[in-house]
Amino acid sequence: MTDTRKAHLALFIVNLVYGINYSVAKDVMPEYIQPFGFILIRVVSATVLFWIFQFILGANEKVARKDFLTIALAGVFGIAANQLLFFKGLSMTTPINASIVMTTTPVIVLIIASLWVRQIPERQKILGVFFGISGALMLLTFRAGSFAFPDFSQQTVTGDVLVLTNATAFSIYLVIVKPIMKRYKPITVIKWAFLFGSFYVFPFGYQEFRIIDWSSITPLIWGEIAFVVLATTFLVYLLNVYGLKRLNPETVSVYIYLQPFFASMVALALGKDSLTWIKLVSVSLVFIGVYLVSFKKS
Repeated sequence: MTDTRKAHLALFIVNLVYGINYSVAKDVMPEYIQPFGFILIRVVSATVLFWIFQFILGANEKVARKDFLTIALAGVFGIAANQLLFFKGLSMTTPINASIVMTTTPVIVLIIASLWVRQIPERQKILGVFFGISGALMLLTFRAGSFAFPDFSQQTVTGDVLVLTNATAFSIYLVIVKPIMKRYKPITVIKWAFLFGSFYVFPFGYQEFRIIDWSSITPLIWGEIAFVVLATTFLVYLLNVYGLKRLNPETVSVYIYLQPFFASMVALALGKDSLTWIKLVSVSLVFIGVYLVSFKKS
C-alpha cells in the first residue's frame, strides 16, 4: 500500500471514530462530566500519552526555536479553540445545526490555503468541495424521506456562531501546521501542540473538573471516557497529522463530510435508524468530492 493510500485510510478511520463519538460522548456529557471538564481530561490525558508514545518510539527530535511559535499557534487553534468552541457551541444550539455549520470547514480551508499561498484554488478542488457539501447537506436535511431544513433562529444563533468560529479555528490549524509537518515527524508536532494546548485549556476546564462526582461514574461510562481519550483524541489526532503530512489541507478537511454518514451508520447498527437511498447517494457524492480535491493532475 502506498503512503498516499495509507494517508487516505488514516483519514477514513479518523472520521469513522468521530462518527461513533457522537453517540459515545453524549452519554458522558453533561450528566457525568461537564463539557469543559471533559475537554481538560481529554487534552491532558492525550498529552501524557503522546509523550509516552514518543519515548517508546525513540523518535525524539529537536525542534528549532523559530518553529515553536507555529506549534504554539497550532495548540491554540487546533487543540484549545477547536474543542472548547465546539462543545460550548453545541450546548447552545442543536446537533443538526452544528453539523450543518461544520460543513463550512472545507470551504474555509480552501479560502485560507489560497490566501496563504496567494494562489486561486484549482477548479477541480472547488468542484470537489461542492460535491462534498452537497452530499453532507443531503444527508443532514432529508429526514424520514422528507425535507426538513433546520431553523436557524435567535435561540441558536450564539451557538451557531461559536461552532462556525470553531470551524474557522480548525481550518487555520490545518493550514498553518502543514509546513511544519514537512520538517518533523507527526508525533513530534502533535506532542508539542497538545502540551501547549493543555496550558490553554486548563483555566477553562479546571472548575468543571473539580466538581466531577467520580463515585457516580459507572463501568460503562468509564469505558466511554476511555474511548474518547484513546480513540477520539489520541488516535484521531495522530492519524490526522499523519494524513496531513502526506495530503493537502483541503483533502483532510473534505473528509469531514463523511462524519454524518458514519454517525447514521452507528445509529443504524444500534437500531435507531434505517438505510435509505438518500444515505447511499449522499456518501457517493462525498467520495466524489474527496477524489476531486485530492486528485493531482499529472
